[in-house]
Amino acid sequence: MKTAGWRCEVTSKYRRLARQLQGQIENGVWQPGDKLPSLRETVKQSGFSLMTVLNAYQLLESQGWILAQPQSGYRVAPCQHSPANLARPALHAAEAVDVNAFIFNVLQSGQQPDCVAFGSAFPDASLFPQEQLARSLGRVARHLTPDQQLVLPPGCAELRRAIARRYAARGMEVTPEEIVITSGALEALNLSLQTLTRPGDWVVVEAPAFYGALQAIERLQLKALAVPADVTAGLDLDALADALGRYPVKACWLMSHCQNPLGVSLGVQSRSRLLALLREHQVPLIEDDVYMELYDGERAPLPLRAQDPGVLHCSSFSKTLATGLRIGWVSAGKRAPDIQRLQLMSTLSTSAPMQLALADYLASHHYDRHLRTLRRVLQQRKQRFYEALCQLLPAQVRVDPGTGGYFLWLSLPESMDATRLYHLALAEGITIAPGRMFAAGEQFRHCFRLNVSLPWNARTEAAVGRLSVLIRALISGC
Repeated sequence: MKTAGWRCEVTSKYRRLARQLQGQIENGVWQPGDKLPSLRETVKQSGFSLMTVLNAYQLLESQGWILAQPQSGYRVAPCQHSPANLARPALHAAEAVDVNAFIFNVLQSGQQPDCVAFGSAFPDASLFPQEQLARSLGRVARHLTPDQQLVLPPGCAELRRAIARRYAARGMEVTPEEIVITSGALEALNLSLQTLTRPGDWVVVEAPAFYGALQAIERLQLKALAVPADVTAGLDLDALADALGRYPVKACWLMSHCQNPLGVSLGVQSRSRLLALLREHQVPLIEDDVYMELYDGERAPLPLRAQDPGVLHCSSFSKTLATGLRIGWVSAGKRAPDIQRLQLMSTLSTSAPMQLALADYLASHHYDRHLRTLRRVLQQRKQRFYEALCQLLPAQVRVDPGTGGYFLWLSLPESMDATRLYHLALAEGITIAPGRMFAAGEQFRHCFRLNVSLPWNARTEAAVGRLSVLIRALISGC
């Protein structure tokens, strides 16, 4: 009787695993021709024995779902069982992301000192309170004790308390213990992603997405699920629901406010539905909120972290105080210890003098006054550039101003390649951020992002004029 029971259990296990794999093939997780995980990988992932996994694969092979290939494992068969995907929203699933070399070259070219840096990701440095920050750094340096020269994770207690108080001013309960200080927001985002995933996992990003997310996915050997985002409504939540239902997603990296590069912000109902979808599928969210202080209007939008304490909320002071500070943070809740351990193994710590100087500056209460001025100037400059571009560019070019921030997103006719425009402009001392930087595929090759935080003067006016001439010439040559 015991033997019969054992056989029944084994049979149940391999058939259950086979049904699970079959369901993944039917739902498009595995496409015809895709190589399935090896037997040993599936043993490790599923917890089943090698014999159970082998039986499941052989059952699927006998049913025509997969094909065994000598010395190459198993691949999905050209299977007539798979339903058509015509009604599904357009997702871009990339098992391998390869964007780093192109992004590196674009960013390096933008370092030329004589360029008009419309391709930069950072606001005009002259808008930052450099003298006040220098005074804070000077005060800290004069009183720096030996035991303050290295601050291990989670970071300077004074700075974490100052950040927690800024959350509290928005009605959010975030304790200093949940906050980990990092070397800019990008480290916070990377550590968060690394905490939640393992190589080979699927991660949802937006399309187009901040290129740092694509670089992180490439570096960590993850798979990208690019969910479309619209310049008016933001993330396509129907497409997100489809992605979560079809793929074993382990994390989402999203921007709910002033999305880079589109500049769009999610509405109240969209935010609630987004969080409900993620809760339903038990998928953690990494919220990239580096533009949280650069909003339009009188009231700051609340981050998604305000509605769900499980969200890993990442931000920094690089877009509002000084790019070179490289001070960011993640409000990581219960995952804070995991992120601290990863940080200790990678960068060890964030600059202690910079953390202390920033805490000193925040204690002076100048920050909010500076932010009000910064937001007003950025809004004025964006409006000036937007009006000029609308006047100079042909009707075939769409200019989207977004909400808040300091970027404009431009769409050329779909037959055009903005990378070509990038090279032509660079030859004349003008940089732009071509659409290829923001996607693993080619769907935004005709788009580009402009940084319009620069002052409107004779130099930038001439650069905008020259850029419009290049665009007109490209369109007429199509």
